[in-house]
Amino acid sequence: MAIRLLTTKDERVASDIARKLDRENQRRKDIDEKTLNEALEQIRLNVDMESDRAIVLASEGWHQGVIGIVASRLVERYHLPTVMIAIDGGEGKGSARSIPGFHLCDALKDCEDLLLRYGGHKYAAGLTIDPSKIDSFRQRLKEVSERQLTDDDLVAKLYIDSEIELSEITNALLDTIETFAPFGPQNMRPVFLTRNCEILGQPYCVGKNHLKMKVRKGEAVFDVIGFGFGEWVRHLSGRGNLVDLVYVIEYNSWNDITRIQLRLKDMKLAAGNIGQYK
Repeated sequence: MAIRLLTTKDERVASDIARKLDRENQRRKDIDEKTLNEALEQIRLNVDMESDRAIVLASEGWHQGVIGIVASRLVERYHLPTVMIAIDGGEGKGSARSIPGFHLCDALKDCEDLLLRYGGHKYAAGLTIDPSKIDSFRQRLKEVSERQLTDDDLVAKLYIDSEIELSEITNALLDTIETFAPFGPQNMRPVFLTRNCEILGQPYCVGKNHLKMKVRKGEAVFDVIGFGFGEWVRHLSGRGNLVDLVYVIEYNSWNDITRIQLRLKDMKLAAGNIGQYK
């Protein structure tokens, strides 16, 4: 359908396909959210966040197409190697995601006697397993991660490429950054730090726990979006709060208007200790 959408010359056909694709995408998001909530409940009941250094979750009924996305979200939240296994027809299909300091494919090699198939690289892998071996696999992977991961590895690190002023952010700068696309695990967007930015107006929450606000330093004013930063709203006010921001720069298009926005990576009150960056 996507190919037909991009190639048809019939506006009515294109509109119909776009609506169908939008419905399918919304269905995927619903499945994604349901799977994430079920995974979080499994973690709450079965994972010892004080001692476990890897997470292995499994369930019948999980959709194979979303478990990799959910595994990535769990890695972002807990900063632990994570394996999600969807059990179907007497076979478990798994997607795994990792953190720096833990070579996922090498770790799976130490578990290969428990797996039917596996493959991947340092940060992402897939596997097939007999459901009866999942508990043994979980225990083995936890043992491997215990040997290989240090306490320092378990602290999520945010690497800042440069400290700049908001006045240095221009379309020319962003256009130069975009020449390095596509961005991904081995080619991340550059991360910037700007200190003592003034919050304009009242920050507010949009969507599911996302922070929106405007900041100013000198004459430069920018919109900020912080995905998953909604809880910050109660710590911030529009009464001249100063914050240090860590962010990436990107274009945001809305209602046929394109402007630069800052996508938040971390934040700290300039005169407080809420939030941190390294």
